[in-house]
Amino acid sequence: MKVTYDAETDTLTIVFRDVPIAESDEDKPGVILDYDAAGNLVSIEVLDASKRVEEPRSVTVATTG
Repeated sequence: MKVTYDAETDTLTIVFRDVPIAESDEDKPGVILDYDAAGNLVSIEVLDASKRVEEPRSVTVATTG
C-alpha cells in the first residue's frame, strides 16, 4: 500500500494495488474510488485533502493480530 499527498494539487491518494485502473467513480463529492477490470478497489483519491483530512502530510500505520 502506498499513501501520497500532493500539496500542489491538495490531493491525498491511497493505492492498494499497482494495477491499471479500469473505472473511477466519485462516490461522494471529492472522494474518487478507482477500480480494476475485475471491479476490485485499487485506490482512493481525496480531493481538497487539507479540508477533509486532519493531517494529510502525516500517516500512522496500525496493525492488529
